[in-house]
Amino acid sequence: MTIKQHFKIWAVILVAFILFLVVLSDILLPFVLGMAVAYFLDPVADRLEEAGVNRSLATAFIIGVFILLVILATMLLVPVLIDQILGLLKRLPGYITSLQEFLMPIIDRFIDVSALKQNEEFQKTVSGYAGQAVKTLGSLSTNIVGGGLALVNIITLLVITPVVAFYLLRDWDHIVDKVNSWLPRKNAKEIQTLSKEIDDVLAGFVRGQSTVCLILATYYGIALMFTGLEFGLVIGIITGLISFIPFVGAIIGFIASVGVALFQFWPDFFMIGIVGVIFVVGQVLEGYVLTPNLVGEKVGLHPVWVMFGLLAGGSLFGFVGVLIAVPMAAVVGVLSRFAIKQYLDSPLYGAPPPDNE
Repeated sequence: MTIKQHFKIWAVILVAFILFLVVLSDILLPFVLGMAVAYFLDPVADRLEEAGVNRSLATAFIIGVFILLVILATMLLVPVLIDQILGLLKRLPGYITSLQEFLMPIIDRFIDVSALKQNEEFQKTVSGYAGQAVKTLGSLSTNIVGGGLALVNIITLLVITPVVAFYLLRDWDHIVDKVNSWLPRKNAKEIQTLSKEIDDVLAGFVRGQSTVCLILATYYGIALMFTGLEFGLVIGIITGLISFIPFVGAIIGFIASVGVALFQFWPDFFMIGIVGVIFVVGQVLEGYVLTPNLVGEKVGLHPVWVMFGLLAGGSLFGFVGVLIAVPMAAVVGVLSRFAIKQYLDSPLYGAPPPDNE
């Protein structure tokens, strides 16, 4: 087959995959979650199988423990988190008012705020930008929530996801072998090499970074809660869960927690400093212990690329798009590096001059 024919085939496959996501995105959530759970837990099943445990028995044990942990975490954490989130929402107007009272004297020194308020053109511009921002955020939130949990019955989600995870985890190695048998013999080795590289990236990011986020969420939540910080548990958990983008989670959590600490503990600088130290320790723990040992240095996914993938996936395919954004970003990244390498080795880039004999 010519390169043109190969290109047509892969273009058709890509278009079919996109149409598949668009048409069936409303029912894909439990299956995508099941695949994610199976992929995440596959190394554990492999270890038990190597130890002599039957694959089906090992899978049933792993899924059972996983479901039990999820149920326990939900029963223990969800009521507390809901209570803290509602409390934070009630206090938020007061925080905004206090922040405005604190900042307005400082802003007045540099900007004539009263004159700006009377400027009709300035008011129209601000109103236009604010309206557009609210519209954009509302649209994105609707796509994410409406395309995911809102359109899938929760009971169905809780039933189908473990079943899908069980069967995929049990048959994972057989599925991989079957797919390998379908590869074109001429390019099989090259495709398997690329697949291995994609798997390494996903393993480092999805498995490794997920573990890092869970550890950080536990650390920040417990540490901030023990300081007596209002809403410390919910701030800490959210901070840890969004730490898959380096520094972004820590910065958002630091601003939120120190802001709350300023209103709660002022003028007790010792307690405010304790909150700041918690985030310094968290960054040291993440940068020098967790990430090097659990993620590694060969993931190759830039934080900006990850952020773009998450926003694009959520905007296009809702919650399902958010779930598949990182795997797709990993695939595109690996294929892009492969394409660039092929280009650099090709005559199009510029072959080396021939040796003079």
